[in-house]
Amino acid sequence: MSNTLVGRAAVAIAFAVAATSVAACGGGASGAAGGKTKLSIGIFSDFGYDSLIEEYRSAHPDIEIEQRKVKMEQHHAQLATQLAGGRGAADIVAIEEGNVAQFRQSKDKFVNLADYGAKDLENQWTPWKWNQGTTDGGNFVLGLGTDMGGLALCYRRDLFEAAGLPVDRVEVGKLWPTWQDYVATAEAFTEKTPDVKFVDTALNVYKAILDQTGEGYFAKADDSYIGGTNQKVADGFALAAVLGEKKQTSALPPFSQEWNAGLKQASFATTTCPAWALALIKAGAGDEAAGKWDVAAAPGGGGNWGGSFLAVPKQGAHPKESYELAKWLTAPEQQKRIFKETGNLPSEPVAYKDPEVTATVNGYFNGAPVGKIFGASAESLQPTYRGTKDSKVTPIFSNALSRVEQGKQSTSDAFAQALEEAQDAAK
Repeated sequence: MSNTLVGRAAVAIAFAVAATSVAACGGGASGAAGGKTKLSIGIFSDFGYDSLIEEYRSAHPDIEIEQRKVKMEQHHAQLATQLAGGRGAADIVAIEEGNVAQFRQSKDKFVNLADYGAKDLENQWTPWKWNQGTTDGGNFVLGLGTDMGGLALCYRRDLFEAAGLPVDRVEVGKLWPTWQDYVATAEAFTEKTPDVKFVDTALNVYKAILDQTGEGYFAKADDSYIGGTNQKVADGFALAAVLGEKKQTSALPPFSQEWNAGLKQASFATTTCPAWALALIKAGAGDEAAGKWDVAAAPGGGGNWGGSFLAVPKQGAHPKESYELAKWLTAPEQQKRIFKETGNLPSEPVAYKDPEVTATVNGYFNGAPVGKIFGASAESLQPTYRGTKDSKVTPIFSNALSRVEQGKQSTSDAFAQALEEAQDAAK
C-alpha cells in the first residue's frame, strides 16, 4: 500500500500491535512454539490484515502469526539495519513502492519467490506493478504486490459552498483540469474565505505532481540522477511553492498528529488523496465530518501514489510457509476484501474490475463512487520511476518546500539549496 509518502509514502499512523507475545527486539528467526510454526509479518499503516490473519490461522491451526506495525520510515530504516546485520527482520516484510528500488539492490538478502512458483502468478497483477517487484529481467521475484495508490482530490463540500464554489464532485473536477487551474481555484477560494486554508500542505501537491511524471529524480534507463536537469521537477516545485508563499496551505506535516488536528478543525478545504488516504482522512476528521468530505478527479489526470510489496528475507526459518501466507494475502479475493474494508486499491485487474469493487461507494465521503473513481485511475496509471537513492533525495526537496511554506526561505533559494544537497545525496 502505501501506506506510501508515500506515498504512503511517508504516510502512516504509529501504532504497535502484536498478535502474540514477543520481545520487541526479537530476532527474525522463526521457531515452533507448542508444535506450531511461528511466522511474523512486518508492516506499516493499515494493510487491512487483522481479520485476514485470523482467518488464515483458523484454516492453518499449525501456524501462529505475529504482526509488527510501526511508522513507515521507521519500518524501512529498521529493515535495512536488520538485513545488514543478518537478524531481526520479520519473516514477511512490506516494502513501499518508493523504497523497493533500494531493496532490489539487496536482493541477496531476500528469498527469490520464483523458487516457490511466484512467476506463475505474474498475470494476476498489472504489468508495471509486477515489474516493480522483480529484477534480473523478471527472473528474481523480490515481492508480491499489495495495493496501489491511485490518485484523486478530496475536498470539503461545506467549505466550497461557503466560498461560492461548486460542490458537485463532477463540477469540482472541472475546476482544475491542470495543476495551474488548481492554483487559480485556490485564489478564488482564499478571496471568499481568507480564514480557511485551501490545502493542507504544499508537500502533498508537489508529490502528486511528480507522481504524474514518468521520471522524477532519476532516469529509468540507467538510474542516473536527473533531478537537477528535469524541468518537471523545477516546475512542480515552483507551482506547489506558490501555494506556500501565498499562505494558502496549512503547512502541516502530512499524515501527522497536527494534520489530524487540522482535519478535526476543518482548517483546510482540500487534500490530495490516493485511495489508501481515505481511511486516514476519516480517522482524523472524525464522525462529525461524515458527508462533508467528497472525492473529485485530481488535476492532471490521476497518477499513482503508494502501494507496497510483501517480500521474504532469507534470515527467516520458514520461507515456504512465509511465501504461502504472502501469496494468500495478496490474492485477488483478499485484495477485494481489503478494498471494501479500508479503501486500499487492488493492484490486480481481476480485483479492481470486479463488480463488487466498481460498485463500492463511500458513505463517509458523501456516497462518492470510490470503486469507479479509483478503478478508472488504475486503468491509466503510469508509475514514476523510483531510483535506488530516491529515499535519500526526496526528503531534501520536501524539506526545502517546507522552508518556503514556513516563510524561512524564498522559492528560488530553497530550490537552489535542494539541488545542491540532492546532488551530493545522489552520488
